[in-house]
Amino acid sequence: MENSNNFCVIMAGGIGSRFWPLSTADKPKQFLDILGIGRSLLQLTYDRFSRIIPAKNFLVVTSENYKELVLSQLPDLDGTQVLSEPLRRNTAPCIAYATYRILSQCPEANMIVAPSDHLILKEDYFLEEINNGLRYVSDRDVLLTLGLQPSRPETGYGYIQVAEKASFEQMDNLFRVKTFTEKPDRKMAELFIETGEFYWNSGIFVWSAKAILKAFEQYLPDVNALFDYGKKLLNTPDEVNYIHKVYSECRNISIDYGVMEKAHNVFVLCADFGWSDLGTWGSLYENHGKDQHSNAVSSNRVFLYDTKSCIVNMPKDKVAIIQGLDGYIIVESENTLLVCRKDDEQQIRQFVADVMLSEGKK
Repeated sequence: MENSNNFCVIMAGGIGSRFWPLSTADKPKQFLDILGIGRSLLQLTYDRFSRIIPAKNFLVVTSENYKELVLSQLPDLDGTQVLSEPLRRNTAPCIAYATYRILSQCPEANMIVAPSDHLILKEDYFLEEINNGLRYVSDRDVLLTLGLQPSRPETGYGYIQVAEKASFEQMDNLFRVKTFTEKPDRKMAELFIETGEFYWNSGIFVWSAKAILKAFEQYLPDVNALFDYGKKLLNTPDEVNYIHKVYSECRNISIDYGVMEKAHNVFVLCADFGWSDLGTWGSLYENHGKDQHSNAVSSNRVFLYDTKSCIVNMPKDKVAIIQGLDGYIIVESENTLLVCRKDDEQQIRQFVADVMLSEGKK
C-alpha cells in the first residue's frame, strides 16, 4: 500500500564497532553484505520498505562521511534525501532533523523510523503490521513502537512492558505501554519472560510527524528549539551550515530516553516477524545457515577439522584451515585477523581500542 503521506526514515549513522574487523569506521556494517546474499543491510532495509513507501518519500540520516556511500548503494535516492550529520548525537537529534525536513514537505505526513541494520525474516507479515500501524497513527496523537515476542531471556535488548489492550480494527496485538527497561541482567530478563508482560524493543517506530513534533516540544524542548529556530533554512543552500551549528550545540540523547520513556501516549504493536538487530557476531551466528557441526561459514575456501559452533568470515580469495576450535569467532578483513571466543565477544570494543592506541603510538 503506497500512500504519498507515508515516509520512511532510515537511521544509518552507526559505526558498527562490535562487527570489527569486518566493520570499520570507513565502511560500517550497514554498508556491508554481512549475510553473504549480494545486498548490504542498508539495501535490504530500503528494499523492504520500498514495497510500501514511494522512493521519493525516503530519507536516510547518516554521517556526512557516508553520504556518497549511501547514494552509491541506493541509486533511487537523490542527494537531498540523504541527511548528513556532522557529529554523532544519538537517535533523538537524528529523528528531529528528519521530522522537520518531512514537515517542510508534507505537514500531514506519517513516519516510519527504522535502523538500517536489522534482519526481518517474515517480511510480508512485518509490512502488514507496519501498514496497520500507519493507519492507527494517521489521525491520532500517539507514538507507536514495535515489540517482539521474546524467545529467550536476552540481556542485550531493551524490553517493553505492556498494559491494557488498545481498541483498533479488531486487532488483538496493540497495547498501551506501561514501562521501558534498558538491557536487564540475566535474572531480571528471566523474570520478564515468566510474567508474559514484556516484549523486546525493536527500535522501530511509527507516528505522525505532528505527534512526534509535539513530543519533542514537550519532552526535549532544548533539542526541538535548535531545529525549530532554523527550519526556514531547510532545503536551502544554508541548510548544511545551520545543521553544523545545531549539532555542535545539541546534546547526545536517544529517542527512547528523551521521549519514549517519558511520554504517556506510547503504544506498542506486538508481533513475531523473525527479527534480529544483528548487533553482534553472536546474533549473526544465530541467524546464519550452519553446517552439520553448527559452524556458520561465510567463505567457500575454509577447511574445518574437529571444529564446531564457530562463525568464520574470510575474504573470498583467502584459504583458511581451522582445526580443533569450539565456539569461536574467526574473522579476517583488511589485514586484520580476529580469533575470539563467542562468549567473550563483548571484549571486541576493547580490542579495537587497544589496536587504535597501538597504531597511534607508531
